[in-house]
Amino acid sequence: MRNLTTIGFDADDTLWHNERFFKLTQARFAELLADHADPDHLAERLLAAERRNIGQYGFGIKGFVLSMIETSIEVTEGRVPAEVISQLLAAGREMLAHPIDLLPHAAEAVAAMAESHRVVLVTKGDLLDQERKLAQSGLGNLFDAVEIVSDKTPDRYRAIFERHGDGAGRAMMVGNSMKSDVVPMIEAGGWGVHVPHDLAWDLEHAETPSQAPRFRLLGDLRGLAELVEEIG
Repeated sequence: MRNLTTIGFDADDTLWHNERFFKLTQARFAELLADHADPDHLAERLLAAERRNIGQYGFGIKGFVLSMIETSIEVTEGRVPAEVISQLLAAGREMLAHPIDLLPHAAEAVAAMAESHRVVLVTKGDLLDQERKLAQSGLGNLFDAVEIVSDKTPDRYRAIFERHGDGAGRAMMVGNSMKSDVVPMIEAGGWGVHVPHDLAWDLEHAETPSQAPRFRLLGDLRGLAELVEEIG
């Protein structure tokens, strides 16, 4: 009997680029508000707004834009010009329309796993945007199931891999976020594989579970097939 029967993949910054578009938009945000706040202070205020608003807006571009608008109102004490709001909304629409750019080895890794295991996409974010990105990626037909969730927790992983596999104990989650993809999957009883991306959202940081027997680190997705074969 196999130790692993189901492989879960994160999407954003694991299979395709995502965070760099947030960074570019945040740089534009700093330019627009340069007369009211220095970039570091503005970044702190924006991060605080995002943390505060996750429970209401969830993860994704729409919540990010709303948090930028809220922050612009705060730092200008309600005097933010309508043109700035308009440009922030336009930036959000550009992000929502940006074409998908797959990361190196992503397509090959998913295809290789699909030949021998059940593969499940588990991603956070706005439903419509995540569906758009998956459709444009060309990878959609490789997945046996797609789960777009509001958050990633041990209980959520247990439910997902019970529904689409043989339970979390015989599943692996592969992703760039230690906080969302690795730690909660290990706590659920599964394997957590960290594939770092050079950009990471501040709210996705967590301590590395280096002593956990089911933690693995890969430099990129090229080594995934060998790792899965090793685990068995």
